[in-house]
Amino acid sequence: MQKILIVRVSSLGDVVHNMPAIADIRRRYPDAQIDWLVEESFQSLVELVHGVRRAIPFSLRRWRKGLLSGANWREIGGFRRALAAENYDLVIDCQGLIKTAWVASWARGPLVGLGNRTDGAGYEWPVRFFYDRAIRIEPRTHVVERTRQLVAGALELPAPTPGDEIDFGIDTFRAAQALAGVGLNLPVPYVVFVHATSRADKQWPDANWIELGQALVRRGASLVLPWGSEAERATSERLAREFGEAAIVPPRLSLPAVVGLIEGAAATVGVDTGLVHIAAALKRPTVELYNFATAWRTGGYWSPNVVNLGTAGQPPTLAQVKGALAGFGLL
Repeated sequence: MQKILIVRVSSLGDVVHNMPAIADIRRRYPDAQIDWLVEESFQSLVELVHGVRRAIPFSLRRWRKGLLSGANWREIGGFRRALAAENYDLVIDCQGLIKTAWVASWARGPLVGLGNRTDGAGYEWPVRFFYDRAIRIEPRTHVVERTRQLVAGALELPAPTPGDEIDFGIDTFRAAQALAGVGLNLPVPYVVFVHATSRADKQWPDANWIELGQALVRRGASLVLPWGSEAERATSERLAREFGEAAIVPPRLSLPAVVGLIEGAAATVGVDTGLVHIAAALKRPTVELYNFATAWRTGGYWSPNVVNLGTAGQPPTLAQVKGALAGFGLL
């Protein structure tokens, strides 16, 4: 039996893109015990992944805010002791940052990680001094394939091929239960609009969201606009006013409830951000909006239900998005 620790702590989209590696491991080692070290805010999402025995919460963001707190340092010490108490056959750092390699080195077991930076991905070369073994990846590699190849190399297995099934392993039944617990009344069909992103240069113009939403409402669809911060909530509410009673701004949802929301949607339209990558991972009808030439690296390619639009200097047009939704029978 293999006992493996996966280390991928953030961000949301990257955590999602890491998920297929779990199914890859279990195809070869069905009885493998797989733990996943992840930032505490994403713990509930990782707990939905079939094959993950434990999602171990890592609280670096919170710890950084209280570096002078004795309670924080006691918590860090307890975390380190608990991590070192488990014997692993293999520890795989899928992130390639100093912080992740350092924490991964606290675990007991041979540590394997990335041997080089791939195009557009974060990587800090001193990590190689933490690793017992480093796996080199071709620079122009999609983030999903980067992790799959790293894990295959760590386990000394053949590299995955483009024809291999990509299974994100998300438990949609438990996600639906989480959404049901919120008590939302969601008229069917509904389309999820994901307008929010941490970078302003990834956004899509409000005028496009409004015209697209009005077109969908005329065809009988409702619109759901989730949010994760007060600023995002204000934007959701501002856009929702343009759609009247056909728009729903839900309360702040847990990540499992968001998965349930997206799984039940007729489609999700959104910018390059974590919730849209969840929609693509679920292989639900998804339109991903890119303002940069990065769709090759993070866009969904594993399902015909996922449509990537836009590139550097050519942001996605309203006509293109309408055309994609027409392909799903919504316009």
